[in-house]
Amino acid sequence: MVRLMSVTARPIPDAPPSALADTVLERLTVEYPAAADPERAAGLRAYMKDVAPFLGLTSPVRRSLSRTVLAGAPPPDEADRTAVALRCWRLPEREYHYFAVDYLRRYVTHCSSGFLPVVRHLLTTVSWWDTVDLLAAHVVGGLVTADRGLTADMDAWIEDEDRWLVRAALLHQLRYRKHTDTDRLFGYCVRQSAHGDFFVRKAVGWCLREYAKTDPDAVRAFVAEHRGRLSPLSVRQALRTIGP
Repeated sequence: MVRLMSVTARPIPDAPPSALADTVLERLTVEYPAAADPERAAGLRAYMKDVAPFLGLTSPVRRSLSRTVLAGAPPPDEADRTAVALRCWRLPEREYHYFAVDYLRRYVTHCSSGFLPVVRHLLTTVSWWDTVDLLAAHVVGGLVTADRGLTADMDAWIEDEDRWLVRAALLHQLRYRKHTDTDRLFGYCVRQSAHGDFFVRKAVGWCLREYAKTDPDAVRAFVAEHRGRLSPLSVRQALRTIGP
């Protein structure tokens, strides 16, 4: 079948009506603020370079509250997942974004290929490594696994002007292990080897380091061949656990 248009070329939809999302957001915006820690919130905001305000929830507290929020809730359909994710992302505090990421990770195997534009929106809105990395490895990676036709979108993302889409393309195979498409892995690393952004250079090294757990010799050979064009940061990251 001829692929005439990448999935991410479609417009991003508004959050659709969803009674489930209404319930989840109503509970969420009661439970999370009630446990807020303003002092910790200030430290987290500074640590995350002021990307967003925080409520100051620790991860264990947040996950416990999330279980309370979702208690008795039915499995969501795609409209529900879209509504929850987009509505959480519109809330200012970062913990709501974390809730959306966890929610999508939980249900990614039920998402269709048409969900990728929603994830693209999340990757490129209020963007920082804390949400981008989890979305890339656990959500984008899962969608591409289910529909290999989405590799065309990854080929577009790796050339995008948005550094976070580039990073997501590099990291989407992070959990693939022996199923890694090595032509794309190594090809993407070469194509972005001279990228000027720290987060992209680190992602180049990180995806190579992760694949080295499956085939260390292939990574050593790749780094040896391309050391002259890879940044020192990328080389250090790639060889950190396997040596030269």
